[in-house]
Amino acid sequence: MATKKRALGRGLSALLENANTDITSNYSAAENHVAGSVSEIEISSISPNPFQPRKHFTAEALQDLVDSINIHGVIQPVTVRKIGNDQFQLVSGERRFRASTIAGLKSIPAYVKIANDQSMLEMALIENIQRENLDPIEVAESYNRLISECNLTQEEMSRRVGKSRTSVTNFLRLLNLPEEVKKGLQERKLSMGHARALLSLEDKKQILKLYKTILSEQISVRKVEEAVKGLVNHSGEESKKRTKASPLSFEEKSWVNTLENNFETKVGLNRDSEGKGKLVFHFSSPSEMEELIKKLKQ
Repeated sequence: MATKKRALGRGLSALLENANTDITSNYSAAENHVAGSVSEIEISSISPNPFQPRKHFTAEALQDLVDSINIHGVIQPVTVRKIGNDQFQLVSGERRFRASTIAGLKSIPAYVKIANDQSMLEMALIENIQRENLDPIEVAESYNRLISECNLTQEEMSRRVGKSRTSVTNFLRLLNLPEEVKKGLQERKLSMGHARALLSLEDKKQILKLYKTILSEQISVRKVEEAVKGLVNHSGEESKKRTKASPLSFEEKSWVNTLENNFETKVGLNRDSEGKGKLVFHFSSPSEMEELIKKLKQ
């Protein structure tokens, strides 16, 4: 088996540690199912895609597809990769695969591809992002996996998925919301506009309180933005009243200088008399931010 790329990380490598993804051996093992062709493949020989970003499939939507398959068959082939003797793994087409199984089909038309773990992950994520009606959190999680597990920058990923960098950033920020709010977003209880407005609040208790108000009173995005602005201004005024920055000691100034030298950027340290405060790393462009994040991770 070919050596795993470091970008995949331990989790992904473990998922397919027994998979034969070497290009030469795939060709020799293909026999009746030639890579690049469409073949009728037994459903029992296809395993699900471990990289599938979509977690939720409604029974109603699946049943509609089952009914269509019973009448017309599977019109668009799924995509699989060969992982062993007459064993395949789904790359894309999860809904068609599930619906065909429910419909009782014994085989399904499939494109056979050669793919290693990383290209498998990229194909699955990008295909789903572009073609499936994912909820915003599933899209955000897919973007995050492309960045972290395929070792892509936000700029590279935005080109791969055909989205603007701003759009990508807006989706990624959704992952910072409390779990209850993320679930509400997945269930379409609130919109992306509502969610982006809530992200302007740092206090999770405030976010949850306003989220519940959105649900109970069905307030518009504009009203949420106004409420958030009021809360932010109030918090800022209260913070100024509560805390006064204390001058830094010689040792603290030395720490700041060391951080600035190590990370090659301006660093701000503010704290009050109780020792509470903020340590701020400055950047002047998206690329500088990415470089800074890489250094902090290391």
